[in-house]
Amino acid sequence: MGSKTKKVILFLVLAFFVYAIFTSPDQAAGIITSIWNILVQGFYALLEFFDSLLGG
Repeated sequence: MGSKTKKVILFLVLAFFVYAIFTSPDQAAGIITSIWNILVQGFYALLEFFDSLLGG
């Protein structure tokens, strides 16, 4: 993809998030919380994997 295409897509995604926050802030907060929890669980899974790998 070209640089302009990436910028347009990024702008559209950001515009959608702003729209979602203004139209239903509770639901948007729930989505952000869910995404954060997924990221944290993935990080802990990676830590556990490397811990078991190095710990034997």
